[in-house]
Amino acid sequence: MTAPHPRQIVFTLGTLQILAWGSSFYLLSVLAPAIARDTAWPTAFVVGGISLALLVAGIASPRIGHLIQAHGGRRVLAASSLLFAAGLAVLASATLLPAYFAAWTLIGLGMASGLYDPAFATLGRQFGHEARRMITTVTLFGGFASTLCWPLTAWLLEQHGWRITCATYAGLHLFIGLPAYLLLLPRRPPALTPAAGPASPQVRELPRDAQKTALVLLGVILTIGAVTMSLLSAHLLILLQLRGIDLAAAVGLGALIGPSQVAARIVEMAFGRRLHPLWTMLAGVVLVASGIALLATGFPIVAVSLIAYGAGNGISSIVRGAVPLVLFGPTRYAVLMGRLGLPILIGMAAAPTAGALLLDAGGTGLVFSLLSALSILNVAIAAYLGWFCMKAESVSP
Repeated sequence: MTAPHPRQIVFTLGTLQILAWGSSFYLLSVLAPAIARDTAWPTAFVVGGISLALLVAGIASPRIGHLIQAHGGRRVLAASSLLFAAGLAVLASATLLPAYFAAWTLIGLGMASGLYDPAFATLGRQFGHEARRMITTVTLFGGFASTLCWPLTAWLLEQHGWRITCATYAGLHLFIGLPAYLLLLPRRPPALTPAAGPASPQVRELPRDAQKTALVLLGVILTIGAVTMSLLSAHLLILLQLRGIDLAAAVGLGALIGPSQVAARIVEMAFGRRLHPLWTMLAGVVLVASGIALLATGFPIVAVSLIAYGAGNGISSIVRGAVPLVLFGPTRYAVLMGRLGLPILIGMAAAPTAGALLLDAGGTGLVFSLLSALSILNVAIAAYLGWFCMKAESVSP
């Protein structure tokens, strides 16, 4: 059988990332009020479904990395379609809270095996150092998840209700996602061999004795970034309204984040290959910190703050896949992506609840103080990681 063309693989992964994110992470943004109203369950419990899913995904992530390392991503990603379909089907029929949480447990397993990290690991396992540009392209597709799926979810909700909406997404995973993964992805990855050499002058793996420290630093940077993104995403509209912006204007301002993410990824795709991804990472955390600082200080042009934040967040998604590939090489890439996913996803699960508690305790001031401190700390750690890696490379033979 003819091996799938790399463009076919990237298109398959990118397109199905839209479905995966839209039917999991972004689902309750639209459906939560309707679910709470229809079932009389507390809204906190309804929204807690996504936190449970992220927690489950984080716990499962290291195991997923090992599976992709050993067998490639085809079967793991196909399993994600089955898990998403099962979880959404259970969600569509849930009449009791235990069944609702069981549904989100299944969806969490689907997220662990079907979102960015397993997609990146699949590309890294298949293409080695050449996967960096492909990772950027996949994130470019994924950036349209909320833009495309929020209107679709809202239309399905209005026309058919939340249960049929969930069942529709289950069908899309079962009848589009599953066969696409099975038919369009490589059946077997190439044999694991040590990297033959750098793919470009910008790619130079760290010496083994420096990799452990670099992995810890990178994990901290990515986790802080994920916590910041999750907290702000969950509470952005509330934070803007507490600043005196009405709901309609807040929604319009929040909508700037998605296009900013996509625009930043396009710029990275055009020019990023000329730079070491550590510089890309530093640019991303600086943009995030700048956007949050402008929001925290009451900068009058809120749009500028959100565009800066969105651009930095968009770049950070690329960094999550590209930096480990460059620093640690493709040989253990899938395993390391699984390990990195554990703290990232658990942090994302905890952040919305932590944000709600901070809002209750101290209002917007406390929330923005925490976000500002985290983002500034991330800039410092990213700069230190860059210095550490350059130092390690300069003393390596």
